[in-house]
Amino acid sequence: MKRADVRIVPAGDATLLVELGDGIDPVINRRAIRLAGALNTAAIAGVHDIVPTFHSVAVFFEPLRTNVADLVTRIELETGLLADAETEAPSPIQVPVCYGGECGPDLADVASLAGMSPEEVVAAHAAVTYRVFMLGFLPGFAYMGVVDARIAAPRRANPRVRVPKGSVGIAGRQTGIYPLDAPGGWQLIGRTLLEPFDIARPSPFLFKAGDCVQFVPVERTELERLCPFT
Repeated sequence: MKRADVRIVPAGDATLLVELGDGIDPVINRRAIRLAGALNTAAIAGVHDIVPTFHSVAVFFEPLRTNVADLVTRIELETGLLADAETEAPSPIQVPVCYGGECGPDLADVASLAGMSPEEVVAAHAAVTYRVFMLGFLPGFAYMGVVDARIAAPRRANPRVRVPKGSVGIAGRQTGIYPLDAPGGWQLIGRTLLEPFDIARPSPFLFKAGDCVQFVPVERTELERLCPFT
């Protein structure tokens, strides 16, 4: 049957958006990821991409090859079959991070906003096992949450023209790693040498929606032993 909390709305002439709720909610995000997996498994004719987000699933299709009414019916069927049972969390991916200084130029500002010391901000950031809610913005950029409310700093009023690859930032209740040099407005508190995106790897993306991530504070010299910063 169709779930009462689901809305299927068009987003242009070749996309349907399946809305499962709102906000940054792990329960809703689990449903979105499970629905995306079920729709991918169904291999529906004309559908060429299915993307889970924080609380919805985007279904991209070819209008000339797709019966939209049938597609909506299939989506309703799959949402009706969604289970709400908890799934076992995967083992967290460990991300070594050098916090503060040149590696995290906004750490002091985040600490000031929070009324905490930089060391307390680092401890708070590293204490959480984060969930990867979705990927977007840049190849391999994982939107992770939920950040401790005490250090949930707003985006910078003036974004940077260039944020170095590997920078770890905070924006509200989210945290993430810049996979490439790019403009950005997140508050930068650290940097890692782990590569979220590497086209040379068999699996270019380090993270996927539903993964768990832990940030591990390390000294810069420890990262420099592996590879120098650029």
